[in-house]
Amino acid sequence: MKTQGEIEAAICDGIRRFETEYMGRGPKEIRAHLHGDLLVVRLSGVLTTAEQHLAKALPAERGRDLLKQVRSHLVETGRPVIDAMIKESAGVSSLSLHHDISTVTGEEVMVFVLQAPPSFREAKRR
Repeated sequence: MKTQGEIEAAICDGIRRFETEYMGRGPKEIRAHLHGDLLVVRLSGVLTTAEQHLAKALPAERGRDLLKQVRSHLVETGRPVIDAMIKESAGVSSLSLHHDISTVTGEEVMVFVLQAPPSFREAKRR
């Protein structure tokens, strides 16, 4: 049985692989946090150079909305891959996914509602 930290690290690795393969580049930083049946994944530095230019080139709302639509569509398209990775890493399936990205900070947040809180063993204290 994994520790909570090992589950969170495995999820970070899986999301990093997803971002690299589906979005074209991985995040500069990624953190995963399990809290009961919620899994929060926070990524920073995710915008590609092209996305940064798109957000700046178009009128503010239009560029932002277009980028968010495309990102959300890509995440939904790759959802089976993400769900399989969560099931493998945490031992439970996800019920729903909530996603948003900031064109200002280049930060992306994914919140998963899991079927149940994952089981994990307590980490050994040093």
